[in-house]
Amino acid sequence: MSTHGLEVNQLPANSNTTGAPSGGPLIRVDDVSYSVLVAGQPLHILRHVSLSVEEAEIVAIVGPSGSGKTSLLMLLAGLDRPTSGQISIVGQELSRLGEDELARFRRKTLGIVFQSFHLIPSLTALDNVRLALEIASPGLSRAETREAAAAALAAVGLADRLHHRPLALSGGEQQRVALARAMITEPRLLLADEPTGNLDQETGARVIELMFNLARRKRTAVVLITHDPGLAKRADRILTMTRGELSSAGAPT
Repeated sequence: MSTHGLEVNQLPANSNTTGAPSGGPLIRVDDVSYSVLVAGQPLHILRHVSLSVEEAEIVAIVGPSGSGKTSLLMLLAGLDRPTSGQISIVGQELSRLGEDELARFRRKTLGIVFQSFHLIPSLTALDNVRLALEIASPGLSRAETREAAAAALAAVGLADRLHHRPLALSGGEQQRVALARAMITEPRLLLADEPTGNLDQETGARVIELMFNLARRKRTAVVLITHDPGLAKRADRILTMTRGELSSAGAPT
């Protein structure tokens, strides 16, 4: 598959060497519950969730809106902390990390794509993507990070939008910038919340192929939330979230 002249298996490499202990799952979630206070009363969002994900495994999480899917991704990213239970990623128990340690861990280990994009509005598409690689791999030169960022954007069909700032891009284009930024560091774990939600069918198919190819080539685990049954069926495993509880639907048919 070619994306504007860049083959899908030619996303730029980086020096990230963070690894999981051999023989263990890349993600382990043990009996995790999560609640928040609303008007002084606990609102239970996740209830006794347990989950393991192996290297290179692609897991799709489906379920109705408000069932807790995005909250689970936030916990996996270390952006929220569970009320009870434990989460370990590449052998690191997240609850043992302080905020600075969590930030470093995310930079070296995770790629995250949420629906709100979180692009820096004052930076061009090229610099939004370049900055992620520069932070994760400080040994690379500016020329190397710029070249890699341009290649990553070309891979998601944005070779002609390198110097546009987010406000000059459509929602779908911003989503592709966010995906390029998440994938450029070749993370051990890629978390994606509705990664094709703002994309047309052709572009969505291209982006999903890039994500899945990354999982195959670099043994990256992918955990994605989707309402697209066609996308869910392409995953190795489908999990269903209902009222904060996670159940397995097994392998796609």
